[in-house]
Amino acid sequence: MKPKVVQYLDRGELPLKEGEALALYRAMRRARFFDEKALTLQRQGRLGVYAPFMGQEAAQVGVALALGERDWVVPSYRESALLLARGLPIHVLILYWRAHPAGWRFPEEVRAVNPYIPIATQIPQAVGLALAGRYRGEDWVVATSIGDGGTSEGDFHEGLNFAAVFDAPVLFLVQNNGYAISVPRSRQMRVDFIARRAEGYGIPGVVVDGNDAVAVYLEARKAVERARKGEGPTLLEALTYRLAPHTTSDDPSRYRTREEEEAWRSKDPILRLRKALEAAGLWDGDAEEVLLRELEEEFARELALADQAPEPSPEMIVEHVYKEMGPDQKRAWEALRQGKHVEELW
Repeated sequence: MKPKVVQYLDRGELPLKEGEALALYRAMRRARFFDEKALTLQRQGRLGVYAPFMGQEAAQVGVALALGERDWVVPSYRESALLLARGLPIHVLILYWRAHPAGWRFPEEVRAVNPYIPIATQIPQAVGLALAGRYRGEDWVVATSIGDGGTSEGDFHEGLNFAAVFDAPVLFLVQNNGYAISVPRSRQMRVDFIARRAEGYGIPGVVVDGNDAVAVYLEARKAVERARKGEGPTLLEALTYRLAPHTTSDDPSRYRTREEEEAWRSKDPILRLRKALEAAGLWDGDAEEVLLRELEEEFARELALADQAPEPSPEMIVEHVYKEMGPDQKRAWEALRQGKHVEELW
């Protein structure tokens, strides 16, 4: 039986309080603004290789806003929108993408770990964090995210199985954007919906229109409430599409057509929510102009803060590997302080 794809906006529904709907839109528009600015900075040589998320804002922001203040997020590398919506300052995120040590430590009040680059390694660790909360007597829920390609990794399956067996309070967000870099979903797996895999672990699997912010938010909120009540994890598959390249070093024209991109561009999650807000009398062109001015001013302030960060010293690269440096890190640290090549120590 084909799973139901949960959606609201295409049915003309906006089943949210005014404040919730506006918060969703503002957070998504702010994330898109950052994404556009980050691409510009990268082309100017002021940012490293960057993974844009344009088109996936609803999936990330919807989950972020469904969480409580004490909940955690364990993101992958494309989740800048998720981190922003959880309160990570823009200047810290800029420094992270500059590979500056000042961007490796997030403020304590932002309950998020650094984005994971190796595919799927965040999944078992998110489960561990969730269980740690239980052992500590905390009631936090952990949301972790992964792309469709990452669900073919062993860590994904091991993490889901472990979470299911121990009823870990985890929300597994799968952003199914159709491609594992350049490999389409049809070449990765035989299942039509990744959420079906949840059945193999005895946990709920929900499919949402990942470009419908309302659907993602409401289903994520249900999953978070379920986890907090001790009812275990949920796999939430958000059907979406990245409108930008995989990274700033990617050329998507080599593996997908312009016609496909344009078809998905018409489903832009920000435009869909804005139309719903306008139809409900909650948004208009004047409000959009005010918001864009605010975002421009905020980004300018935050970029200035990032640009003021002092030049890092070479030894700082090993100071963040473990809480306390082991013998290997100490030797490397000393060598780098003295301007030596680390290879000289071995």
